[in-house]
Amino acid sequence: MSMQWTDPFEKDRRRMVEEQIRARGILDGRVLAVMERVPRERFVPPAGQIFAYADQALALPAGQSISQPFVVAAMTEALAIQPQHRILEIGTGSGYQTAILAELAAEVYTIERIEPLQRTAREVLAMLGILNVSYRTGDGTLGWPEAAPFDGIIVTAAAPDAPRTLLNQLVDGGRLVIPVGGETEQTLMVIERTGAGLHQTPQFPCRFVKLIGEEGWAD
Repeated sequence: MSMQWTDPFEKDRRRMVEEQIRARGILDGRVLAVMERVPRERFVPPAGQIFAYADQALALPAGQSISQPFVVAAMTEALAIQPQHRILEIGTGSGYQTAILAELAAEVYTIERIEPLQRTAREVLAMLGILNVSYRTGDGTLGWPEAAPFDGIIVTAAAPDAPRTLLNQLVDGGRLVIPVGGETEQTLMVIERTGAGLHQTPQFPCRFVKLIGEEGWAD
C-alpha cells in the first residue's frame, strides 16, 4: 500500500491567492493558477517558512527581500506574459518571482548582483525542475544585450528612473515593469515601448530595495 504525500502548505497557498491576490483585483487566470502552484515556502530561509504565505515582504540575506505575494502577482500580471514570450528579470533575489515567470513564459533570463543569493535561488529552482532559466551575476541595469530583445522586462528593485538601456532591449510592444522613485518610496510603473514612443502607466505606491548599478543607484 503506497502512502499519499500531502502538501502541508496547499491550503495556505489557496488562501493566499483568494484573500491577498484575487480579492485585490488580480484576475489573470494563468497568474492565479501559477501562484497557487509554486511553493513559496521553498524560497524563504527556514526560520521564515511559517510566514511564507503572510501578506508581507520577507527578509533575505544581504539586506534583500522577497516581495509580498500581491506585489509579485501584480507585477507579473502587468507584464501580460504569453507562453511564447522571452522575459528578462533584474534582481533574481530568492528566485520566487523567477519561478512564477518561468511557469508562464518560454524563456527567462535573470540577473542578480549578489552571487550567493543567485546561487541559492538557482539550486531551489533546479530542485523544482524549473529549467527554462538562464542566469547571470552582474549589473542588471545594463540588461542582457546578446539575448535581447525581450517581450517583457521586470525589475524587482527601485530605480530613480527607468534605465534607458533596459527600454532599448524591449521588442516593439514590449513592457518594462519597474518601481521608480526615491530611495524609500516609489511608484510601480508599466512602460510600454511602441512605434510612437514610450507609454507610461503608474500602478500603485510601493517600497523596494534600491537598484544598484550604472543606470540605477550608486552602491
